[in-house]
Amino acid sequence: MMLHMYAILFPNLNPVALSLGSLEIRWYGIAYVVGILLGWAYSKYLVRRFSSSIQLKDIDDFIVWATLGIVAGGRLGYALFYKPWEYLSSPLKLLYLWQPGMSFHGGLLGVIIVVVWFCHHRKLPILVFGDIIASAAPIGLFFGRIANFINSELYGRVTDVPWAVIFPNGGPYPRHPSQLYEAVLEGALLFLLLSGIEHFTKRRQTNPGFLFAVFLLGYAAARIIVETVRQPDHHLGYFVGGSTWGQLLSIPIVVGGLTLLYFSILGRRNNK
Repeated sequence: MMLHMYAILFPNLNPVALSLGSLEIRWYGIAYVVGILLGWAYSKYLVRRFSSSIQLKDIDDFIVWATLGIVAGGRLGYALFYKPWEYLSSPLKLLYLWQPGMSFHGGLLGVIIVVVWFCHHRKLPILVFGDIIASAAPIGLFFGRIANFINSELYGRVTDVPWAVIFPNGGPYPRHPSQLYEAVLEGALLFLLLSGIEHFTKRRQTNPGFLFAVFLLGYAAARIIVETVRQPDHHLGYFVGGSTWGQLLSIPIVVGGLTLLYFSILGRRNNK
């Protein structure tokens, strides 16, 4: 009973923002569009202010490829990391984009692949371009996590904290609003950290790849922390030592971030 004393009832939020006959426009889709458009605008701002090797046209042309990398990578990542047997038995489900099922880890890999391809095709410096895209990425993460909250999905574990929420899809017990924790840590705070490095240091000029490394490490740290209160997927549960699949998938991101950070700093020393 004590659990219910401090619970906040889930606000009356409809996942469908607009219905046009049989066509439904959902907040989740709107969040993706807004996140991508704002990320595109912020990337252009960074190019105008800081970059001499990247042109505005490069950012304009990359937006389509970024979208493809996010959607294709996120969808394939979800199928591979979370429900491989289901999608192997019905591969066409990958095309059912109206159904839930996106993985950040897959989307990240998809964007990295298209960044490498795009920069190779345009003969652009990969680390410089990657720093720009990574600096804008928390914007999309923020709106994506807000959409998770509206959809009453990816909620936290049962708790008695005063701000606990009873989610429509989470049973009768109050839970951590872990989507909002992630929106703050992966989105707002990580954006402020990267923006601070952008504006108050010379890391962009002296250490190409530094901002990308900070993004990887910052995201991984936020995800690993929030996973301690986030409800794991029911078909996966817990792993060794009470770890979750989201934490295990974040370990390669930590390794990649540390490796990139090392070579970014090493590159500056070698250029002295």
